[in-house]
Amino acid sequence: MITKHTCKNGVRIITENIPSVRSVAIGIWIGTGSRFEDTSNNGISHFLEHMFFKGTKTRNAREIAESFDSIGGQVNAFTSKEYTCYYAKVLDNHASRALDTLADMFFNSNFDEDELMKEKNVVLEEIKMYEDTPDDIVHDLLSEATYHHHPLAYPILGTEETLNSFNGQSLRDYMDHFYTPDNIVISVAGNVDDSFIKEVESLFGSYTSTNSKPEVTKPAFCTEKKARKKETEQAHLCIGYEGLSVGDQHIFDLIVLNNIFGGSMSSRLFQEVREQKGLAYSVFSYHSAHLDTGVFNIYAGTAPNQLDEVYETVSSIVDTMKDKGVTEKEVSNSKEQIKGSLMLSLESTNSRMSRNGRHELLLKKQRSLDEILQSIDHVSKQNVDQLIHQIFTSDFSSSLISPDGKFPKSFPSN
Repeated sequence: MITKHTCKNGVRIITENIPSVRSVAIGIWIGTGSRFEDTSNNGISHFLEHMFFKGTKTRNAREIAESFDSIGGQVNAFTSKEYTCYYAKVLDNHASRALDTLADMFFNSNFDEDELMKEKNVVLEEIKMYEDTPDDIVHDLLSEATYHHHPLAYPILGTEETLNSFNGQSLRDYMDHFYTPDNIVISVAGNVDDSFIKEVESLFGSYTSTNSKPEVTKPAFCTEKKARKKETEQAHLCIGYEGLSVGDQHIFDLIVLNNIFGGSMSSRLFQEVREQKGLAYSVFSYHSAHLDTGVFNIYAGTAPNQLDEVYETVSSIVDTMKDKGVTEKEVSNSKEQIKGSLMLSLESTNSRMSRNGRHELLLKKQRSLDEILQSIDHVSKQNVDQLIHQIFTSDFSSSLISPDGKFPKSFPSN
């Protein structure tokens, strides 16, 4: 059972008690990421995430790590375009200790200048490592083509220039503006009872802030092409169609559509491009849902001399789906696969904590497992066929990284 408790200061605590397990997952979710940055501080959400692990007023970086290692726990964090999460998973008898350390990191990180300099170098190496993985960069390039100058186009890691501008004061200012009680969700899943909610509230329920999260502006969907010439063994191609927002009423129809199109090994994209023609090792589709928009992404990595054939095959799959729709069997199989994946993922307390945290932060409500399963069951062939024509229009964005930086000859010009 999932319960919600709102502290007097606005911090929301979402708890799912699972007495059959011996672990507890705790996540601090903050409604900010690269979307809430600008050109001068791009990457600060991610850098702040790093600095939370570099020492507090009472613990240095090693002691933070040891506080979890010594109890056999796991601790980590991640930053996305619209949220940041700090989380830990521990045995249930160590839950209070893990919560105390996470709270110490949240409230008492000291942003020591020496640690700042070292961590800037670490993140710079992370940026360089990312630059060495064209199959990752091409997705960021697609965001630039899709959203142009809107903050959703910004890279989560930032740039070397912005990274070097950060200092302790800029981090504290950013926290003051975005790490506010009304923008925080504490998600807990595992073998805990109501007494743990009181522990969370005692640590997070009294701090205050005069700031509030600014409103976001919905981006226009652009249909640009962006290519980068890079010495690579493969050509990496991304195509992006305008998708749906995270709370759209047809989001489950799109999840099924994606599964049929390119989200599974039995999908049309995987079967035709890889299994039948042998044109790619990695080929797939996925949907990125944001607060007010979304992108349906198609990716393929192939030998440069096969790029035209790959694009023509993808175009053919799209055209066939638009002309003939999907089959009842595809819809039925996809729904069962999605439900199976969902059920299996919920065997993990970490997955439950993440699902509950995201739902509260982005949707401001909880969906029970039964409600989600019911929504999947309600997806019909007719719904998917209608969505195909909404998604697969003649307008799409695209990105390419290849040795010559040239799009396929049959590619439409802007």
